[in-house]
Amino acid sequence: MARYTGPRCRQCRVEQKKLFLKGERCKSDKCPINRKALPPGKAPKSRPAKQSEYAVQLREKQRLKRTYGLMETQFRNTFEKALRMPGKTGENLFALLERRLDNVVYRLRFATSRSQARQLVLHGHIAVNGKRVDVPSFTVKPGDAMAVLPSGKKMNIVKDALQEVGRSGVMPWIEVDPDNMTGKFAAVPHRQDITDMADIREQLVVELYSK
Repeated sequence: MARYTGPRCRQCRVEQKKLFLKGERCKSDKCPINRKALPPGKAPKSRPAKQSEYAVQLREKQRLKRTYGLMETQFRNTFEKALRMPGKTGENLFALLERRLDNVVYRLRFATSRSQARQLVLHGHIAVNGKRVDVPSFTVKPGDAMAVLPSGKKMNIVKDALQEVGRSGVMPWIEVDPDNMTGKFAAVPHRQDITDMADIREQLVVELYSK
């Protein structure tokens, strides 16, 4: 399975926006965006060139893809699936991304980042409806119950991550019991409910792939 192995902070510098790829580090002073780090590569020109329509659409797609931690083929396949579903393609795309098991584990506060959540799933620390699932792209259905298995309950990274429930809570379509390390995917979220993605213009992604 292909995956990005380079520095994750570089991805945020490219997009000039926090993608929250490294959990607590993204909230600290070590985050390069907090330090107004320049994009990687050559020094910027005094007068940046105007971006083309394609460039704007590409940047929006890259931001969304990198936020959820997908490679291009995975993201394109998810888009094609959203395209075949009834309703608006952009909203369907968000619904499918939010239903990925690694994303749900992150939303449940079992991990501080989606990449950390993906590791928990891959290493077999997560159960869905009582059965261990080690596929990060597994599609969660409304009503599915998630739990950290005994092997994961001993891990400090899970215990530390769950402290965020008390500080920030969880998304409205998520239910979590931090003491028992269990949770539930209550419903597929509506686009307007995904408040931490409010600035993403998914229609630009649809337009890009429709060319």
